[in-house]
Amino acid sequence: MLMASISDSEATNRGSMWELDQNLDQPMDEEASQLKNMYREKKFSSILLLRLAFQSLGVVFGDLGTSPLYVFYNIFPHGVDDDEDVIGALSLIIYTLTLIPLMKYVFVVLRANDNGQGGTFALYSLLCRHAKVSTIPNQHKTDEELTTYSRQTYEENSLAAKVKRWLEGHAYKKNCLLILVLIGTCTAIGDGILTPAISVLSASGGIRVQNQNMSTDKVGWLFAPLVLLWFILIGGVGVVNIHKYNSSVLKAYNPVYLFRYFKRGKSEIWTSLGGVMLSITGTEALYADLCHFPVLAIQIAFTLVVFPCLLLAYTGQAAYIIDHKDHVADAFYRSIPGAIYWPAFIIATLAAVVASQATISATYSIIKQALALGCFPRVNIVHTSKKFLGQIYIPDINWVLMILCIAVTAGFKNQSQIGNAYGTAVVIVMLVTTFLMVPVMLLVWKSHWILVVIFLVLSLTVELPYFTACINKVDQGGWVPLVIAITFFIIMYVWHFCTVKRYEFEMHSKVSMAWILGLGPSLGLVRVPGIGFVYTELASGVPHIFSHFITNLPAIHSVVVFVCVKYLPVYTVPVEERFIMKRIGPKNYHMFRCVARYGYKDIHKKDEDFEKMLLDRLLVFVRLESMMDGYSDSEDFTMMEQKGERSTRALLTEKAGSNTMSSIGDMSYSSHDSIMPAKSPLTGNSLTRYSSQTFGDEQEFLNRCKDAGIVHILGNTVVLARRDSGIVKKVAVNYVYAFLRKLCRENSVIFNVPHESLLNVGQIYYI
Repeated sequence: MLMASISDSEATNRGSMWELDQNLDQPMDEEASQLKNMYREKKFSSILLLRLAFQSLGVVFGDLGTSPLYVFYNIFPHGVDDDEDVIGALSLIIYTLTLIPLMKYVFVVLRANDNGQGGTFALYSLLCRHAKVSTIPNQHKTDEELTTYSRQTYEENSLAAKVKRWLEGHAYKKNCLLILVLIGTCTAIGDGILTPAISVLSASGGIRVQNQNMSTDKVGWLFAPLVLLWFILIGGVGVVNIHKYNSSVLKAYNPVYLFRYFKRGKSEIWTSLGGVMLSITGTEALYADLCHFPVLAIQIAFTLVVFPCLLLAYTGQAAYIIDHKDHVADAFYRSIPGAIYWPAFIIATLAAVVASQATISATYSIIKQALALGCFPRVNIVHTSKKFLGQIYIPDINWVLMILCIAVTAGFKNQSQIGNAYGTAVVIVMLVTTFLMVPVMLLVWKSHWILVVIFLVLSLTVELPYFTACINKVDQGGWVPLVIAITFFIIMYVWHFCTVKRYEFEMHSKVSMAWILGLGPSLGLVRVPGIGFVYTELASGVPHIFSHFITNLPAIHSVVVFVCVKYLPVYTVPVEERFIMKRIGPKNYHMFRCVARYGYKDIHKKDEDFEKMLLDRLLVFVRLESMMDGYSDSEDFTMMEQKGERSTRALLTEKAGSNTMSSIGDMSYSSHDSIMPAKSPLTGNSLTRYSSQTFGDEQEFLNRCKDAGIVHILGNTVVLARRDSGIVKKVAVNYVYAFLRKLCRENSVIFNVPHESLLNVGQIYYI
């Protein structure tokens, strides 16, 4: 492995010495504008919409639907003495369900989806497209031509434009936005760890009511997705309990009893909010799991099935508790009629498992989004479905979740402590979503500021009291999600910080095209037969590893392709628009650039031949270039240019001998410039004969180079802290980041690069 070292100050000085080409990206602009729009908004028939609404019950609402298993026990962990307390708690549950899941999420937040993708990173992606708030400045204006890259334009003095300028004004605002997103993301991961613990234990815990000696592992074989039956069950039992025990609980639907509940002034009232908070757990997972169902289908399922069944279930439990105050710990199971007890237990356990799987799947989705946006180490992602894009499995994360879930289950003494931890995780994620929705409503939706204020006030009025109640229970289990979130936050932030520094190093130390052209077509080396794919994080310019490579080795391949793989803040990039190819320098240099663009839902599959995709794209580009060259002198083509419809190759080819400036690949040069091509040992002839070759000639040349061999040159930048850095920075960079680099997957594995074709070029960068 070739190694070199460079400090950030040296990189900055080097970058300032070289002049950047102003016409660098013209060919990419034109090629991107020619790509066909393959994306269409899906339309659903009424029957299909109802079918999707039915299917969403088993995927989206499992966690929210199992909350009745443990809510009242966590509200009254020490029992209940007064009927008014039960009525007040029920009223609080009713209006919390109405304001947060129904009004906020189902009818507002779900609309803030990124082409069907939800979660905090989806909101962040929307903001990154509508404002330059990404901390990695690798976006290009050609990316905006993508069919999945939707954005708004603003009037100069509009509120949205002012907010956009304010967010883009300083780097610390971008960092604060990223930190807010990471907090919500890391806490959501903690939610995925705590959900299996509380849901499954609460469901299987009901077995103690009938048999104290039976262990929970004996019912594991019964697990199956029966969420719809579960909602029918809890709704039906609720109706029976209201009629059988105490129909006076219906007065809880009067909001007056909600205020009376707080007026009672008991110290337990405020702490009980943590238990009430559990009635809306799963709401954020509902948003994060928004992948394969249209928003309208989820709205139908929630309003027609989930919401009324939950209200009936809580109302029925309250009616039972009023008549059986000593059964509050097991109110759900004890309120079930004896004839259907065991079927209800089986369905409850199965529903709890489905709920756990929903949050685990949401965690996979979150990790994938974080990875694509440069906030998580590269891990193995398995695409489990050829039909659906978002169905993934991450083995490494699955093991981490399993170990932490077992530790949480074994470490807590009772369900109340798990409930305290669970509530803390949920409310933090909800607060983050609320704050992120404000710029989304202003920039993406262009909402009136009054509507934004109403949304913010209503949301915080409900969520802040719950937050303070949960924080007060930090010493009673609420510390667990905080520790989990802090751990994942450190991992994500350190990884992102070093990723940004690596990109800045690449930007400041890239090579000028004047230096490349000064070497001549042979690059001052022996051009040996073959194709060299040089991987870089730069979408423009020549990376430093290339200059390091050619200054340390006496030969370079006859064809050099700089490959940049970058992720965009979009959920997917259509395959037809994934690759952008252009030529660097004159034709006889045989240098190209290929930018492969991916969204945060796109996955490098094992069966994909990335090398073949690059070669095919290169041949297609050369063929199109030759076609454009053939028409460059026609009158019709000239007229098209005058109309502003210039094609990619019209920008790349001009008549030889003209005195005007011509944009060729990565630089602008004059026809008067004296650049003499060097001899090439490839065929014994001068490479100049390829400067005017036809498509057939160059295709034959490329095929011979392909047959001679392909080498993948990957840069391996080692990031280290400078000696004068503080202790925190040294630990973060030299130990935490270095440890994560050893654990993460190499790019060669991700792109399925054969080991025998791999060449690593190492660099050491001090920050």
